[in-house]
Amino acid sequence: MDGTAHPTSDLPPDFGRHNMAVVGRSRLYLSHLPMFMAPHDAQLVLEAELERDGQSLMSTWSDERASHPERRLYTMFPDKFQLSSLYRPDPPARSSFRASFFRGHLERGGELIPELDQVTVNVRSVIYAQQFGTADKPDELTYFLFGAGPERFLAHVIRAAPDFDQLLSVRVGGSPPSEEELGLGVQVVLPDRPNTAASRLGEGEAVSARGHVTGAHRFLDLEIAETEEIYFEEGELMSARGAFEPTPLETEAGFGE
Repeated sequence: MDGTAHPTSDLPPDFGRHNMAVVGRSRLYLSHLPMFMAPHDAQLVLEAELERDGQSLMSTWSDERASHPERRLYTMFPDKFQLSSLYRPDPPARSSFRASFFRGHLERGGELIPELDQVTVNVRSVIYAQQFGTADKPDELTYFLFGAGPERFLAHVIRAAPDFDQLLSVRVGGSPPSEEELGLGVQVVLPDRPNTAASRLGEGEAVSARGHVTGAHRFLDLEIAETEEIYFEEGELMSARGAFEPTPLETEAGFGE
C-alpha cells in the first residue's frame, strides 16, 4: 500500500494516495502521514465525519473505538486525490473522498475494519495545514492542540528535516483554551526544551507549557498531563527522502513494527 505517486505533466505534484492516522472517539480526526518529498510534503489535520449512501457512520466509529479501548492507533487508506485540494483555496476545492479504515498501521500489518471499508469521508473543518518549506522550524519543542469536549490531542509541528511526527492524547489544565480559542488554533510550546525526537513529550509525562492562540494576542499558561503517545514516526522524516526502517527511538516506543 505504497502511498507514493509519481507526478506527470497531467497531475499536480501533490496528487497521490494520502494515508492518514485517525484519532478520536466521539469525534473523528485525521492526520496526514507526511514526508519531505512530493506528493506528501505537507502537514494536515482535519476533523471529519463518515457516511455510506447518505447514512451517518459516526455511531459505527464510536462503537468500534469502544470495543477496542486498548488500540492506540488507527489509520485510513483513501482513494488518490490532490492533498492541497482539501485546504485550498478558501473554501477548499474538495470536501470529501472515499477511504477504508484499519486498526493499527495499514502499512505494518493493520487490520481492515469491514464496517468502515470504502466509506465516504466528509471534511468538517481544517484544523491545521502547512506546506513544508514555507515556514521556519521552531527551536523549542512545539505542538498544536486540537479536540472537543473531554478529548484533547497534541500534534507535533513538522517543518524541516530532520524532524518527527507525533500524536498524543492529553489532559489540559491550568488556563485551558475555550472552544472558541481551539477553533482559532492553539500552538503549544515547551520552553527551553529542544525540538528533537529524543526530547519529545513522553508517555505519562506532566509538564507546564505556553499556549498561544493563533491570530490573537492571547497567551495561556497550560498544564499538560495524562499524556498517551498514539503515534510516533521519525525515520520517514529524518531526511528529504526519508528512511523506511524503524529508528531505535521508534522501536523503543513500540512503533517499530
